[in-house]
Amino acid sequence: MNKLDVRGMACPLPVVQVKRALESTQGELHVLLDDGAPRENVKRFAQGRGYQVQEEALEDGFAFTITGPGVIAAREATPAPAAAAGPTVMLVGSDRMGDGAEDLGRLLMKNFIMTLLDLSELPDRIFFVNSGVLLAAEGSEVVETLNELGNRGVEVLSCGICLDFYKKKETLAAGGVTNMFTIAETMLLARSVVRL
Repeated sequence: MNKLDVRGMACPLPVVQVKRALESTQGELHVLLDDGAPRENVKRFAQGRGYQVQEEALEDGFAFTITGPGVIAAREATPAPAAAAGPTVMLVGSDRMGDGAEDLGRLLMKNFIMTLLDLSELPDRIFFVNSGVLLAAEGSEVVETLNELGNRGVEVLSCGICLDFYKKKETLAAGGVTNMFTIAETMLLARSVVRL
């Protein structure tokens, strides 16, 4: 069994290290990692690629045993899919839209997100970064809308580092937490990226 210790590493390094280890590992991978975002991100990353993840709580974090064939090797052995086949991604980098008056910018962003519910075509994923994560936290006027978008199949994800910076991780009220590796990978494989 191959072992990897990613405790104490900042996002997105735990995911990057696990990805590299899975690419060069045959059989099981035993990973030691911190609770919180590293645990959530590594688990989501591995399971999203077809691996089985067994977890065990430790005094100083968690231990994952990652097994299964996964799909990383298969993906690398075949050509990358055409851009037209990828997801539609929306990147929200602020809690307001445009430059100018802050109140107007917040109103525009609120109206834009609420308007998404009335569209026939929705994005596959919405990533919130920087102050955009404030839109997915308690107290935001669009939390209910974001949860409804989630119910309609839109994956709503907020950057873990950004949530930590704004001290909003404990009050995240819509969607889940992600990392920069997932954001970058998804954007590069996307059919289209809409940046707000």
